[in-house]
Amino acid sequence: MKPLVFLGSSLDALHAFPETPRRAIGFELWQVQNGLPPRDFRPMPDIGPGVNEIRTHRLGEWRVTFVAKFDDAVYVLHASEKKSRTTRLRDIKLARKRYFWINR
Repeated sequence: MKPLVFLGSSLDALHAFPETPRRAIGFELWQVQNGLPPRDFRPMPDIGPGVNEIRTHRLGEWRVTFVAKFDDAVYVLHASEKKSRTTRLRDIKLARKRYFWINR
């Protein structure tokens, strides 16, 4: 099983989620750690190659951006509540910055 590595404030942001979506995201991340795909996700190529976003629709819209293509760990780049149909540009830029930090 790959370890989870939370970058920046992503762990604090995930801890701030309500319990129901936090547990759902936790299960999905466990799936990824074990080499399985999450149930509800989408690729995020604008952030970087291999980056995906886990989505949960419980008590709102919650997202966690991660990359699992590296052999050493699953990197959690960003966690946030989604309040519109599109992903906020500042969320994309922050996740991209963290992605390129691990991919240097």
